[in-house]
Amino acid sequence: MQNKTRIAVLVSGGGTNLQALIDAQKNGIIKNGEIRLVISSNPSAYALKRAEDNQIPTAVITKKEYGSMAAAEEKMISVLEENQIDLIVLAGYLCILSENFTKRYDRRIINVHPSLIPSFCGEGFYGLKVHEAALQKGVKVTGATVHFVNEIPDGGEIILQKAVNILKNDTPESLQIRVMKQAEWIILPKAVEKVSKEMAERKKRQ
Repeated sequence: MQNKTRIAVLVSGGGTNLQALIDAQKNGIIKNGEIRLVISSNPSAYALKRAEDNQIPTAVITKKEYGSMAAAEEKMISVLEENQIDLIVLAGYLCILSENFTKRYDRRIINVHPSLIPSFCGEGFYGLKVHEAALQKGVKVTGATVHFVNEIPDGGEIILQKAVNILKNDTPESLQIRVMKQAEWIILPKAVEKVSKEMAERKKRQ
């Protein structure tokens, strides 16, 4: 298909969500989009190896290297434009993007968050911290959310959510793995396909 949505995935760590997207592309769950680029904020992220193993071009853009987040974002914009990227997917990307950046790519950036927004989200809620907070609060159900990204951390419009039950003996670590397997790895590819399809259809009409 000619009009596939060109996707860049932004990562910082192990890249398990990136792997879920790569697998979904291979399995035909993502039909209207294609991962054309992986950008990492961490030069030693294992996600880069996952990209290389699947012949996906990579770029490393760190705040440290460019001296500020604003300069790193400028570099990122030039790389995204160079690769004609339509859709940006944050998959465990640990940098907060500026309003300047998110406005430039309005409704073109999506993120997966490991809770049912509006619970346990916003600044400071990432990784295990989200699951620790859910267990401390004693909630019985958690899950994951895929949403559009705007200038407010975890504040954009929700695209998909999936609930996961909390078990009696859960630890933050066991809960994290179950939320990934039962929610994140399922709804992130579905959301990417949904948005990619809408974008591809818009392109056709232009």
